[in-house]
Amino acid sequence: LYFDFSGYSDMAIGLGLMMGFRFPENFNQPYISQSITEFWRRWHISLSSWLRDYLYIPLGGNRNGTVSTYRNLLLTMLLGGLWHGANWTFLLWGAWHGGLLAVERALGVSGSARQFRVSRWVMTFVFIMLGWVTFRAASIDEAFGFYQALFSFDGLGLSAAYMQDIRGLNVAILVLAYAVVLVMGLRDRLQWSFDTAIVGRLRAALPVVLVPVFLLTVLKLSAESFSPFLYFQF
Repeated sequence: LYFDFSGYSDMAIGLGLMMGFRFPENFNQPYISQSITEFWRRWHISLSSWLRDYLYIPLGGNRNGTVSTYRNLLLTMLLGGLWHGANWTFLLWGAWHGGLLAVERALGVSGSARQFRVSRWVMTFVFIMLGWVTFRAASIDEAFGFYQALFSFDGLGLSAAYMQDIRGLNVAILVLAYAVVLVMGLRDRLQWSFDTAIVGRLRAALPVVLVPVFLLTVLKLSAESFSPFLYFQF
């Protein structure tokens, strides 16, 4: 039995504990991943497990040779993309991740790196962000419009229309959120690389970072009159 809590996993886990239910963790610091393979072991774990058990393995998994393995990876992620909605953008997003998974398997990239390498982390993060463009776009044309703007390099400034929507509170929340992602994600890596005293001090400092993020988030949400739910489009 698989529970899909999607982006509300922490809320669902906490509410479940209040009622005596224990649900498995659904997200495990995915943005600290050093490969797409590791990303899918940390991101949306319930969906990843379902795709593995009910699509990838029944298709043959990695039992019928190298070419079949690559095909099964691609087909699994294509179907995973369509699971989010009947749109070419989701199909393209699935193809992007399926292709990257196949390339990593061909190159022998580990899905559970024991050391933290900044270059691998940055590369993985960029690949993930590029994939989110197609996932979020309403159409293929819109997605490639974003890609064109990203890689045209015709200027580093932001448009006036975009700047008017940026507030100091937005920037502060974004900076603190990235800090939380980095510290929480590096926690496991630091346990492998440094002594426990350093890890203990970092854990003790986490509330100092988390409390301001929580308060700023509450202020941001209370200031908005309307906040559309992303998954309504699926």
